[in-house]
Amino acid sequence: MQRRSFLKSSAIASGALLSGSMAHAAASSAIKAPAGKHNFKLKYAPHFGMFRQSAGDDLLDQLQFMSDAGFTAMEDNGMKGREIALQEKISSKMANLGMEMGVFVAHTIYWKEPSLTSGNKEKLDQFLKEIQESVEVAKRVNARWMTVVPGFVDLRKDMDYQTANVVNALRRASEILEPHNLTMVLEPLNFRDHPGLFLNKISQGYQVCRAVDSPACKILDDLYHQQIHEGNLIPNIDLAWDEIGYFQVGDNPGRKEPTTGEINYLNVFKHIHEKGFAGIVGMEHGNSMKGKEGELAVIEAYAKVDQF
Repeated sequence: MQRRSFLKSSAIASGALLSGSMAHAAASSAIKAPAGKHNFKLKYAPHFGMFRQSAGDDLLDQLQFMSDAGFTAMEDNGMKGREIALQEKISSKMANLGMEMGVFVAHTIYWKEPSLTSGNKEKLDQFLKEIQESVEVAKRVNARWMTVVPGFVDLRKDMDYQTANVVNALRRASEILEPHNLTMVLEPLNFRDHPGLFLNKISQGYQVCRAVDSPACKILDDLYHQQIHEGNLIPNIDLAWDEIGYFQVGDNPGRKEPTTGEINYLNVFKHIHEKGFAGIVGMEHGNSMKGKEGELAVIEAYAKVDQF
């Protein structure tokens, strides 16, 4: 998912935002609005940094640029790590623009060692504490969804025991989230980019969510990961539909914007739109070209695959 790269770029941008009101005003005057505002049928959500060359380093200016292009949502993996004052500024700006907040990462993800799969009490307690903290972040930024990744496999335990441990942890987390009408979305990640992680298939995510049996626990269907790991995107969407709460996208190969790879996003987006999906589609990918031209190409790519 390359979250670490996103978090690093977000941190740099955060510092720029807090550099002072004069710098903010100067940056604002230099913004060039995108050519035309698109009326997208789905709620595509860019992330900070995607339009930095066009909008500048200031995060509020980037939000303005997103809105001017027609995007009605934004997601930010690193939101939880931002200063409270910055979270509040972002939330206020999004409210003024009528934009919805997408996912942020809710907890520490263990990429190389077992955590929730192991049944370790210390890891479980840490996870639940971080979920509780994320409730406050979600309230502050008007978020409804937060990303959860159960982490690395425990090679010393049978998969059935690991699944039971993960289900137990997620049931405990659901008890924290349910009173606040918040939802954690579990993201299956592909074996090529993230070898050794417990959760890697939509069918497995479906099994876990059915076992947890809570409106606070759903699937984040990242179609880039699923194209690599299992393909069969539309049939899997249909089979897991009742447990899918959120989508993310990126084309394969390359994890760039739609139209740059092998996935027919026009058909995929048409399908989920016709099924009545009213949630957010996170644009968790890079730009295929550098500079302002590349950023405008991203906007036009979404305009193209949204024509149904």
